[in-house]
This record gives sequence, structure tokens and C-alpha cells, in this order.
Amino acid sequence: MSPQERLEELEENLEELLEDFEECSWQVARGEFTLNVPRENLLQVMQILRTNRLIAMEQCIDVCGVDYADYGKSEWVTNDAANAGFERAVERKARPEADPANRFCVVYHLMSVTHNVRMRVKTFLDADNPVVDSVTGIWASANWFEREAFDLFGILFSGHPDLRRILTDYGFIGHPFRKDFPLIGDVEMRYDPEQGRVVYEPVSIEERTLVPRVIREDMRYEEGWKPEQQEPEAE
Repeated sequence: MSPQERLEELEENLEELLEDFEECSWQVARGEFTLNVPRENLLQVMQILRTNRLIAMEQCIDVCGVDYADYGKSEWVTNDAANAGFERAVERKARPEADPANRFCVVYHLMSVTHNVRMRVKTFLDADNPVVDSVTGIWASANWFEREAFDLFGILFSGHPDLRRILTDYGFIGHPFRKDFPLIGDVEMRYDPEQGRVVYEPVSIEERTLVPRVIREDMRYEEGWKPEQQEPEAE
């Protein structure tokens, strides 16, 4: 069975199994299957995906968070006059508030070894209360993935057995993968020899966004340009 046929079979089975979940939707694009599930139905749908023999998503490969604030915009856009230097920077501006009902998203990547097919499951969360049920009871592998999403995005997973930071320091302030988190952070840390301990202080550096270098104009890329032909030297 080809990959396309497996995706078509997966779609047919989901139409029957999720007929009671009217708010669920899915798309098939570029050979990938994406299922959108409201957070109030997440555990029920995930249980079906895991246990039903027609779907049999035995493995949870990854769980990650997404912040859709200011989606599709870039801080690295500069005017032509600024493209002359090797070290350029643009000032960070206040970001407009994203759709408060769908600012955050949790993305689950699942795989069925039995049917040799993969799928992506997405559930959207609001900005004020980004809480969703933990799927660790269905896939134990989601434990550390959910802790990472909590640490970096501040997404809370209800029912997680040990929801605490996993990458940043336990005293870290904020969630560094949120779009409104300052690049310089909120505090800086140093060792104070007089106090004999590590202390946290307000950051002392200027906040700015470094812009990568770009390829300058080069005649070699202009249409019709050809390198000069040199006569071979006589032996």
C-alpha cells in the first residue's frame, strides 16, 4: 500500500470513529495528516487514536508548543540603508496581542507501527488560561515533552504526574519561547564573592535584535552576465 493510500484509509476510518465529535476537523496536505481537536475533547479522541485497531497510534513521538502571537511577521526586516553593515540591529517593538482564544497550540506527533502511518494532532489554547489535559496516561513518552512545553511556553498540563521545569533553572522567571519574552531575559545572574552565593539582578545590557548578514548585490547574479574569457597562455 502506498503512502497516499494509507492516508486515505486513515481519513476514512476517522470519519467513522469521530462522527460524534463534530468540532474536530482535519486536513491532508503535502503528504501529512493533521487533526484539529478542541481541548475539551482531547483525551477522548486521543484514547480512540491509541486503542482503536483501525488507527492504532501506538507511539507519541513528540509534543511541542507553539505561540501564534504576531504569526508570520519578522523582526529581522530592515530598510535598504541598513544593509551596508556587517553588524546590524533593529529595535524591538511591542507586539500586538494575538487572538486571545487561540494564541497557544499544543502539537502532538503520533505514529502507528501497525499501519505504517503518521499523523499530527493540534489543539488550541487561550492566552489567559493555557491549560490542557495531559496525555501521559495514554503515552508515557509524553512526560518529558509536556514538561518542556510547560517550561518554554508556560502551557499547563492537567493531570501530569510531575509538571516542573526541565531545561531552565528552577528559579527562572518567565517562559523563553513565548513571543513576548525579551531576548535579554528579565534578570541576569552572577556570583557575588562578598555574599558567597549566586545573585539575580535586573539585566544591564541594551535590548536589541541582531539581524543576520545578507548577500550584497553581486554582478554575477545579474541576468546576462558572463565571466571574461581569457586566452590560454602559450606554452
